[in-house]
Amino acid sequence: MSEQALAKSTAEIQTEHASKYLQQLCKHFAHKRPVTVDEQVGTISLMSGDCHLRAVGPQLQITVAAPEAEQLAQLEEVVVRHLIRFAFREELEFEWVRD
Repeated sequence: MSEQALAKSTAEIQTEHASKYLQQLCKHFAHKRPVTVDEQVGTISLMSGDCHLRAVGPQLQITVAAPEAEQLAQLEEVVVRHLIRFAFREELEFEWVRD
């Protein structure tokens, strides 16, 4: 999928639980989709595109990529929705920057 991806966006989330949320998100999707994950890096291959995550100290770096802008918006929304659910004890701020 990533070889044909044309649209891409990134977000950097400030949280002391970056690695925890990265692992939770990857493990959640691993039941249905191809996933690679360790404590610092994760990749999720979704039907509409790819999600790459990296935990760097107190920051979770997220990049989503899809063939079209509409699919990209869907990926952003799916990632945000799931991370908000996992991080119910804190308020995460998401600001996507599109390439």
